[in-house]
Amino acid sequence: MKLAVVGGGSTYTPELIDGFARLRNTLPVEELVLVDPAADRLELVGGLARRIFAKQGHPGRIVTTSDVDAGVADADAVLLQLRVGGQAARNQDETWPLECGCIGQETTGAGGLAKALRTVPVVLDIAERVRRTNPDAWIIDFTNPVGIVTRALLQAGHKAVGLCNVAIGFQRKFAALLDVTPGEVHLDHVGLNHLTWELGVRLGGPDGENVLPKLLAEHGDSIADGLHMPRAIVDRLGVVPSYYLRYFYAHDEVVRELGTKPSRAAEVAAMEKELLAMYGDPALDEKPALLARRGGAFYSEAAVDLASSLLGSGGSAVQVVNTYNKGTLPFLPDGAVIEVQARVDGTGATPLAVPELDPLYTGLISHVTAYEDLALEAALRGGRDRVFKALLAHPLIGQFEYAEALTDKLIAHNREHLAWA
Repeated sequence: MKLAVVGGGSTYTPELIDGFARLRNTLPVEELVLVDPAADRLELVGGLARRIFAKQGHPGRIVTTSDVDAGVADADAVLLQLRVGGQAARNQDETWPLECGCIGQETTGAGGLAKALRTVPVVLDIAERVRRTNPDAWIIDFTNPVGIVTRALLQAGHKAVGLCNVAIGFQRKFAALLDVTPGEVHLDHVGLNHLTWELGVRLGGPDGENVLPKLLAEHGDSIADGLHMPRAIVDRLGVVPSYYLRYFYAHDEVVRELGTKPSRAAEVAAMEKELLAMYGDPALDEKPALLARRGGAFYSEAAVDLASSLLGSGGSAVQVVNTYNKGTLPFLPDGAVIEVQARVDGTGATPLAVPELDPLYTGLISHVTAYEDLALEAALRGGRDRVFKALLAHPLIGQFEYAEALTDKLIAHNREHLAWA
């Protein structure tokens, strides 16, 4: 089995490598190709990756290349973890929206739209290269904004599934609180990427006992602290929202906070510098503890589970993924991309039935889906007017004056990445 990781020079990659090494019986990788245009980073990451494999006795071969076509050739699956423009572009996404009193964040609001505009054309170009060399290869997208990028891939006819680590993070946290194994915890996880709620936490499978009320009663403080939300709000909802919902539920408070501290991009850039120095140490043969602060916790386990099911080595499995709605949420079009539990096998992902949703959730999901429609149109076709309409449609913006100003700022800060600008 051959896998390729495009964006393999990311400081995330050793987390992925560690999972491949530990779970080699689940996903028997014979060749792993790390693809990245940043040759200096790629060699540091590739060297550590080889040492991790060697230490854990993995027999697979790790190859590094800056040539996308060569890297994806004959791959059974291609994992995408790109950041077009690097941390510098992310820093802009997180700062210029604040000038208009709006959230500065890399996956939602104006910053999220900027990332989508930079990313979708690049991802589609890579996907076409994959299709030319191996039309049967699966594309696993971890590149944000995952929902929009996955929809772009699916609409273009690619064999693609989107992946996020939010659900597996909740699963691990709840399992620890309940003192059970993660495999015993099934989440009623519903929504869009970075706009989800855990409506239930079930033991043993989709039809198991819902222990969410018990979790909230006994561990509500811990759960709320992890979300950076008041416990009273979580108790009042009676569900566990993704921590990304704080951008919606406490927008003005978050804007004030973001204006008083360095951007997350600045923090990550400093961490990356330190991590890359560590990766260059020939004595290092395991992922460093600092990597846990970088983000992407449990990404490797989720990626291994998904790839093994898609490629037939792990059989059919139930996992939270991003895929076509196909009637799962009846208030959305079939072609919307949602994030829910799905049965995954060699044919792809089939969403499981979900509980009926309260208007509190259907309203926001519908609103953000409409924004994503417009965001994808802007990413595919370009043009100032399409950017403006997407911003005006976003529930975190929604005012003419803000949308006009943010459109100008977005284009000014991203002109080098926008072929039409």
